[in-house]
Amino acid sequence: MDGAALPFPQRSPGPLGLGVPWSAGERAGADLVRFLEAMPAAFCFLDEQWRFRYVNAEAERLIGRCRSQLAGTSLWDTFPGPLGSDRAPSYRAAVESGEPLTFEAPWPGPSRSGTWLEIRVWPGPSGVAVHVLDVTARRRAADAAGRAAARTALLAQVSAELSGALDGESALGRLARLVVPVLTDGCIVTVVDREGRARDVGSWHTDPARRDLLAEYMRVRLESLPVGSPVARALQAGTPVTESVETVLRMMRRGPARNLLRTIAPATAVVLPLSADGRTVGVLTMYQDHGRDFGDDDLDTARLVADQAARAVARVHLQSQQAQLVEGLQRSLLTDPPAMAGMEVVVRYVPAAEAARVGGDWYDAFLQRDGTPIVVIGDVVGHDTAAAAAMGQLRGLLRGIAHHSGAGPAEVLRGLDEAIASMHTDTLATAVVARLECPGTPGPCGRRTLRWANAGHPPPIVLAPDGTVSVLGGVLGDLMLGVDASVPRAEPTVDLLPGSTVLLYTDGLVERRGSTLDEGDDRLLEQLRQLTDRPLPDLCDALLERLLRGTPEDDVAIVAVRLAPR
Repeated sequence: MDGAALPFPQRSPGPLGLGVPWSAGERAGADLVRFLEAMPAAFCFLDEQWRFRYVNAEAERLIGRCRSQLAGTSLWDTFPGPLGSDRAPSYRAAVESGEPLTFEAPWPGPSRSGTWLEIRVWPGPSGVAVHVLDVTARRRAADAAGRAAARTALLAQVSAELSGALDGESALGRLARLVVPVLTDGCIVTVVDREGRARDVGSWHTDPARRDLLAEYMRVRLESLPVGSPVARALQAGTPVTESVETVLRMMRRGPARNLLRTIAPATAVVLPLSADGRTVGVLTMYQDHGRDFGDDDLDTARLVADQAARAVARVHLQSQQAQLVEGLQRSLLTDPPAMAGMEVVVRYVPAAEAARVGGDWYDAFLQRDGTPIVVIGDVVGHDTAAAAAMGQLRGLLRGIAHHSGAGPAEVLRGLDEAIASMHTDTLATAVVARLECPGTPGPCGRRTLRWANAGHPPPIVLAPDGTVSVLGGVLGDLMLGVDASVPRAEPTVDLLPGSTVLLYTDGLVERRGSTLDEGDDRLLEQLRQLTDRPLPDLCDALLERLLRGTPEDDVAIVAVRLAPR
């Protein structure tokens, strides 16, 4: 297109070459010239061959060349790039349609980097009129408003992510994705645990090609950073540090971390400490590429983000302390089962991921006064230290009632329910009490009769020696404890063959977010069928590993009894 003539009909131009008829008079032409010369915007006229025929004073200033130099030169030679040849198809479309064309483009070349121009093109019968306006200030104002809105939205999103997250550390790992690209081009989030160990938990980069590199750098960087690095200084002094990455590279010893950082190639690193309760609990490392404008507003927003992240880290530490406290309390109450002749007893307890979810799950196994084995599983409603304390009290009460009375499971639960009504009126709980009776004289024997009572708890499961899995009773048992002590309770029985396994568990084993209880129960039964030949400790461990897949959302207790084979 560059050398092609415009398809304009020939017409005698006026004094300015703008198609003004001679009959308009020289005075009108002179007035028009004065008007165009005084315009605060650049104005040019191009003929059918895209050659400059007229430029006003502002156009001379903007282009940086006098009109005598521009006269007769081609637009494409003067502006090869976004203002000229790159837009050739758009110019052609405007001429062919006769419709005006308006677009914005950056100034070509480094001489006026950051300058933006608005170009308006009007096709006419004898050429093209071009109006050029410097819109850099307007563009900067719009960009600033957009960045301000993005920063405001970022703060709201960070607040929602960190304040509402059930897993605070996972939310901190996602923080890097939130601040990129609003505040920075790349980011790594670091947290410090209660013992003072720093650990990187998340990274992200605006360039997809560098995300894996930054993630790999995150895995190896802390052990390679010298004491004078920005991260180390921010952790030690608790103050922000800004440093060129070239300086950081000179500090680092040769190795994978240094090579990765050089490949990622950021220009600067801005490290903000995460401070809470007078100590540095982490840092936010933001990597800026060359040409990135990181202004005071960006820095203020980054500090607000760091403050919210610091509070989240402090909350994680507090939750960890609470979890350790409650778990210690529960483990101190959940004693090991005694040796029982003719059977093996295995117990397991797994605390929840979050301190707020640790609660009142318990198990127990003991002998009544006549030597008959009793196994118990229970769960106090609630997930806090109060639930754990109530669990300890109910466990002790049930143990005392069952041992002293020698009664069956239904009577034991009735006695516990009466004690709750009298002494623990605000407590609700579920439980299964099972007694393994010998058909004849109490003592070692092969066959056993399982007698049980269920107060609103997941039902017992029997795994026969041939791999058959049976769920005892309905989905739930009788009324839970703490509601109405006068309600009668069923006490069914089932005969057990030598080698049979009885499993009691709490609902944390089968409950999952996004999954129904029926689906959880089906998964449990399927795993039991696959694990039927395992030794009892291995069966329990494998069951927890396959069903929980990590730390559970709720605490889990298991008690399993296997009769000796024939």
